Amino acid sequence: MEPTRGFTGRARAVDRDPRLPPGQYDARDDWPVLSAEVTPRIAAAEWTLRVDGLVAAPRTWSWDEARALPPSSYRGDIHCVTGWSKFGVHFGGVSLDAFLAAVRPSPAATHVVAYAHTGYAAGLPLADVTGGRAWIAFEYGGAPLAPEHGGPARLVVPHLYFWKSAKWIAGIRLLDHDEAGFWEQNGYHPRGNPWQEQRYAHD
Repeated sequence: MEPTRGFTGRARAVDRDPRLPPGQYDARDDWPVLSAEVTPRIAAAEWTLRVDGLVAAPRTWSWDEARALPPSSYRGDIHCVTGWSKFGVHFGGVSLDAFLAAVRPSPAATHVVAYAHTGYAAGLPLADVTGGRAWIAFEYGGAPLAPEHGGPARLVVPHLYFWKSAKWIAGIRLLDHDEAGFWEQNGYHPRGNPWQEQRYAHD
């Protein structure tokens, strides 16, 4: 996605929906396509997910191996740093907890870098992607995830601004320190909590 400081959003309604974090507007049926890179076309048969770093047993999953894991889904809201929020979305996939259980994270691990097949990366605290808070999503609204929205698979971390939910996910690397990804290196907040308006590094 491509955040921009100049984006102002829409006028705030008098009776504000309590589901909207500060500074957000309801995108309703729209789902804007915002990317920092050209959309790749990755065939499911060529897609892989690697989880490594501070783990006991690094592993790479193929598409079929990942899809064979216990399914899990997210139903709720998502929020983009550019100002839009979308209510009642449904992503189908696998909880990131299932992948992490297989690799057995080290007690020293505190953060992750989620990186894409394109090279895009986002840094996150480990606590924000464990405990049923993050998914590797293959479907949206019951249909295969479209390439422009990160298909064939993307990370979904819905409680943070959506730039943290790396499209075209290729891997998760566990670290003992925070490591800035693409937008964090370009002045955006290391965590990105929409309810605290953690948009930029100084917020």
